[in-house]
Amino acid sequence: MSKVKPKQLLSRGKILVPVLLTLGITFWLLYDASNTVHFQEVEHGGTHLWVDGNQNNVLDNHLAEDFRPSPKGDFKQVSIWDVLRTLPSGKALIYPLVLAFLFMVGRDFFYMLRLRFITHKRLSWRQCIRSILLWEFASALSPGTVGGTAVAMFILEREGLKLGTSTALVVLTALLDNLFYLLFVPIIVYLAQAALSDANTVILPEQFVAPFWLAYGLIAAVFLALVIGLFVFPSAPEKLLNRVFSWKILRRWKEWGQQLGKDLSLASRTLSKEKPRYFLKAFWTTMGSWVSRFLVINALFAVFFKLTTSQHLILLCKQFVLWLLMLVSPTPGASGVAELGFQQLLEIDYAAPIAIACLAILWRCYSYFPYLIIGAIILPRWLQKTSKRKAV
Repeated sequence: MSKVKPKQLLSRGKILVPVLLTLGITFWLLYDASNTVHFQEVEHGGTHLWVDGNQNNVLDNHLAEDFRPSPKGDFKQVSIWDVLRTLPSGKALIYPLVLAFLFMVGRDFFYMLRLRFITHKRLSWRQCIRSILLWEFASALSPGTVGGTAVAMFILEREGLKLGTSTALVVLTALLDNLFYLLFVPIIVYLAQAALSDANTVILPEQFVAPFWLAYGLIAAVFLALVIGLFVFPSAPEKLLNRVFSWKILRRWKEWGQQLGKDLSLASRTLSKEKPRYFLKAFWTTMGSWVSRFLVINALFAVFFKLTTSQHLILLCKQFVLWLLMLVSPTPGASGVAELGFQQLLEIDYAAPIAIACLAILWRCYSYFPYLIIGAIILPRWLQKTSKRKAV
């Protein structure tokens, strides 16, 4: 894993590119949504009748040809202003926003708690807080396919941990995150399907089903390979990578492959000394962090909609797919991909597109922009403070 140059994190391009991408996509979503028709069923004051203009026997709320103006209709066309006027006020608005904020705090709190556990409290609470915020900052500036792995190792080394320890911890956190994903996807899908009263209701759009389960299988295969390589045959990953990267077609990345093999062997030796209780503690904090992360969106949806239990579970299912899209995103911090994926995946039948676009912006204001701001503020001072810290 390559070393990180501090100046790379502070470059204007690193920060401006994801910000401009995110702002550009969100404004486009708002513009596109404000120009998209949406018909909503009402008890009184309807202006349109559903006539199934495309003859598909499906109520398509976003197709103008499916509706005909009629003073006796039970649908009305919804504009951006209609959606905004339906927003609750007072406590009904504040409570979901505060709850979403608490879930964001909970996400980082559990991450900090996990870091305290897996470092055997060698890092203070202040160091854990700083490390997690910088880790999130690095992830916000890195493509989803890369993540903040290399930067995380750099952060932990600068906080005083030895190379072997920091390598092992970063590998362990990746394994724990993937384990949570692999375990909870089947559970949430089963619960959501069991909670549905209509067996014909689709949890995920058809075009996402096959790619999602294919990606799930690939994650499971990589996870099992890492577990076997780290805990069953610890010398195998280094030997395998050295052999693979000696092939002519991969020789240009030979140095990187060899270093990765050494890192995995070092991580294996470090983690093999730990007891089962150590991994259990690390996993329940991982679980707390991911559950908090996902519930942010559920809380924000409560600003616009009153959801049933089954609808909340469906939202959770769709978020697992959204996270997968962000994971393989080539853009910094999944900017653009996150907003578009949010709109495509989390849109529900009775929701106006403008409401989903507003929610996408609100979600990124909670989960993305704060880390860019906080990270840019604390990084320079942190680099100066930790430059002479000794490894423990």
